[in-house]
Amino acid sequence: MQSIHGKVLAAVAAVTIVGGVGAAGAQTKVGVLLPYSGVFAALGQEIDDGFVFALEEAGRLDEFTLIREDTEVRPPEGLAKARKLVLQDEVDLIMGIVSSGVLAALRDFVTDSEVPLLVANAGEDSSTGENCSPYVIRVSFSNSQVNRPMGQWLYDQGYRRVYTLAPDYAAGQQMIATFRAGFEAAGGEIAGSEFTPFGRTQDYGPYITNARAAEPDAVFVFYAGSEAIAFVRQYDSFGMKEDIPLFGSGFLTSPLYVDAQGEAAIGVVASLHYVPTIDTPENNAFVEAFRARFDRTPSEYAVQGYDAGQVLMRALDAGADDRASLAREMPRVSYTGPRGPLEIDPLTNNIIQNIYVYDTVSDGAGGLTQEVLDVIERVQDEPMGCTLGQ
Repeated sequence: MQSIHGKVLAAVAAVTIVGGVGAAGAQTKVGVLLPYSGVFAALGQEIDDGFVFALEEAGRLDEFTLIREDTEVRPPEGLAKARKLVLQDEVDLIMGIVSSGVLAALRDFVTDSEVPLLVANAGEDSSTGENCSPYVIRVSFSNSQVNRPMGQWLYDQGYRRVYTLAPDYAAGQQMIATFRAGFEAAGGEIAGSEFTPFGRTQDYGPYITNARAAEPDAVFVFYAGSEAIAFVRQYDSFGMKEDIPLFGSGFLTSPLYVDAQGEAAIGVVASLHYVPTIDTPENNAFVEAFRARFDRTPSEYAVQGYDAGQVLMRALDAGADDRASLAREMPRVSYTGPRGPLEIDPLTNNIIQNIYVYDTVSDGAGGLTQEVLDVIERVQDEPMGCTLGQ
């Protein structure tokens, strides 16, 4: 690997790190490609914090040079920044990506450049399906993986007619399509469905009114970031929860911003691959350490960044020393961490993990917490046209 000595600066803009450090030997150059501005800025920073925390906790931060770039949640900008990281900065790998649209835009470039991309959020299905690549390794989730189990689960709870809502972009479309397929396969009926303009919708009132008019048993949605905060608040202000319960992908009531939703989030049930109330020794220790470091509870985004750091370090410990060997070794990593057992499927390069169904409840002290209702173990996607295993 190429080596420069540097000191990591906690900046949110593009940062090239130079200067002396005490670590001996070559450093690993990591292009950190995340949204540090726009609707998903908080998500990007949380992933960044989790990633750096993993390196700090292991006492290995000085083994890495981090070069940060802002995708602004725009595919053309993300691709331009990826080109800069690979062609100008000559990074050993890229870590990050929040938007599914950005991930789709980067797939061909990183594959043709043979630069491993360690995906720490974006769930775009085809990137570990029909458009899979040996250079795209996902340590977060796929859109199908988080939502598919919820269709059967809702049907099993007695819900028969469900209305769906989501922002009109790749992730929203895929998450709703997967939930719909699972719910209909179980015997349920979609009472209606709408997609809201992504990043531009501030008033969800007309959409909530349409959902009410359809008279469903429940509403299932995907929203994240500032959109999730606004939607949950407005759904509650319309008095909907009492008559038509709200369900969704767990990003809807993420620990990252659930406090901003306040009591409006209470009673919203969602499915996700991580909540901070998972009661295992690994997670309890992680939550305690993360709170001590950042004075807040970790979200799924922090865990995704943390596990990206773990996967990278374990691949290096297994002997990876260049781009090709990183791409080979990262998918071979498996261990038990905060979210439970974690492994990468060699057939797809997508993660295999537990999915947790949880309710947002009062913690009895004026705050909010997560109550795990069910655990769906070792959820694994089908290859969906991926040929890595052939």
